This record gives sequence, C-alpha cells and structure tokens, in this order.
Amino acid sequence: MFTAYKNLPSNSRVWIYQSDREFTSKEIEIISAKAEDFINQWTRHGDDLKGSFTIKYNQFLVLAVDESFNNVSGCSIDSSVRFVQQLQNELQLDLMNKMNVTFKDHDNINLVKLPDFQKFAKDKKVTSETIVFNNMVNTKEEFENNWEVPAKQSWHKRFLV
Repeated sequence: MFTAYKNLPSNSRVWIYQSDREFTSKEIEIISAKAEDFINQWTRHGDDLKGSFTIKYNQFLVLAVDESFNNVSGCSIDSSVRFVQQLQNELQLDLMNKMNVTFKDHDNINLVKLPDFQKFAKDKKVTSETIVFNNMVNTKEEFENNWEVPAKQSWHKRFLV
C-alpha cells in the first residue's frame, strides 16, 4: 500500500540503492511509476505493507516500509530486491554494487570503486570532513539525519589516514 514518503513515521525501515550514474528525467518517471506500482502490491505473507520511496540527487533510490503497520519478512525483502534487479536490467543501471562509494566534492556527487576511495583517502583527496553517503542507515530518521555525514562519522572513517 503506497503512501507519500513524508507520511511515513521516522522509525520506518529504509533500503538505499545508489546508481552508478545519474538517472535521466525519463528514467525518474519510469522508476517512480514502477516503484509506486511495486509498493501497491508489496506484501508480507499476503498482508499489505505500507511503504514509499524517494529519489535523491537523481542517483539514489530509497525504498521505505512502515513496520508499525506490518513488519517486512525475508520474502518481502527478496521481492523488493527482485524489483530493483528488474529496474537495473530495464534501465541498464547498477543499483546494487556495494563496492561503489559515493561522496560529495562541493556540489558534485562522485561515485568511485572502494579501492579508489581508499587511495583518495591515502592521498588526502578525501578527508575526515568529506561528506559521504552512508547507505548503511536503517531507518527514515537515520536516513534524514545521518545519511550525508562527514567521513569521520561513518563507516568510511576506517579508510582515513
């Protein structure tokens, strides 16, 4: 059951999928329509899930579920992963590569492979103050408050010199 993202409670569970490139405006239309359709039929063992999505910086798809309405199950998470895989295939995107790291350089969003991020940190092109995207956050509240953070406040800090 789809609801507006802003209407979800702060403890809603989120999954962040970062693309290997920016979405085009046409792709955003497609992703939005398909995400709403998916959420409207998303269930847990036959029970509706109350969910939503948001797209950030034309590069991140965030799926969210209000678990105070119904908890997600392994099967419902699997169905969301299949949905994202279908989007990847249809739009020729990479949304699931956990070895890609994103960070900001002023207003630019950079996506690099993890070894390159490690090299940037070693070369001090990335510092403890560099804004990174912590895609490991689990709730809407964490997403809104701790997703874009200085590297020193994220798992990225382990690579800083």
